[in-house]
Amino acid sequence: MLMSDPSTESGAPAQATGATATEEVFYDGGPHPMDLVFGLVGTLTVVGIPLAVGAIVRALWLRFRITDRTIAVKGGFLGRTATTVSYGQIREVRSVSRGFGLYGDMVLLLKGGGALEMRSLPDYHRWRALVEERCPGPGATSQHSGPAGFSH
Repeated sequence: MLMSDPSTESGAPAQATGATATEEVFYDGGPHPMDLVFGLVGTLTVVGIPLAVGAIVRALWLRFRITDRTIAVKGGFLGRTATTVSYGQIREVRSVSRGFGLYGDMVLLLKGGGALEMRSLPDYHRWRALVEERCPGPGATSQHSGPAGFSH
């Protein structure tokens, strides 16, 4: 059910399939900058070095695109992996706050059994509410969690 979307390659609005209307882009950018700052501060300890490397990789290659029809995440080595899901594919939303509430992680559980993970998403409360609002039917539930991690 996950598919690659070539429209995420450019900054131009994606064209709807079979229609002349363009998608309204709500967010098109990378992870929250404080994720990188906290990661770099972590290099003061040996244990924090792997966390810093992860934050650097996310800052360089992770990009989110949230529109009125789809959610796309580009990541992987040099940002070559693109995954796009429509709101109709989402079964459940799980999220956790990070960075003293400045940003958070969100996992979209899909009806086909897959999941789309969005790490260090800026203003994630807003995007979680948007996803919950646009998911069809009562099947799209939300699980909020505290610092302990994702809830079930």
